[in-house]
Amino acid sequence: MNTPAVGTDPLAGLRAYHLPDAPSWWPPAPGWWGLALLLLLAGAFATWWLARRRRRRAAYRQALEELQALRTTLASGRDTASFARGLSKLLRRYAIAVFPHNRVAALSGEDWLHFLDQHADGTPFQQGAGRQLLDAPYRRQPDATSTELADLVERWIQVNREVKP
Repeated sequence: MNTPAVGTDPLAGLRAYHLPDAPSWWPPAPGWWGLALLLLLAGAFATWWLARRRRRRAAYRQALEELQALRTTLASGRDTASFARGLSKLLRRYAIAVFPHNRVAALSGEDWLHFLDQHADGTPFQQGAGRQLLDAPYRRQPDATSTELADLVERWIQVNREVKP
């Protein structure tokens, strides 16, 4: 039998602790790839949503600015026929900008007034001041009260500010 000597250290022949290399940061684990893809998709969706929202709000702001310009023109010149035509065009353009084009573009006459009433409080277009939109733009001197119609158009624009098609 081979017995170790009394004065020798039996562990002296072993090597010192050897730590493994630090893990590499590249390539990332599959979970990080999934998170990066999720963040990329969320960023693309947020960009699309914000652009759409901004476009809709731009139509709202522009419609109110044009309405104010029409009111200013009416106050200075008292041309009620061009004012009524301007209101009619403004209302139609805003409706086409906010609602799907195929729902609005072909409407005219009573169908147009019905559509406006569907998206208003009550029936101010078919039975109220909005009825003037049918013939006031085509008369030389409309006998309508222009401010009442302008207020109605402004309320309709405000009610339909955030339409979800």
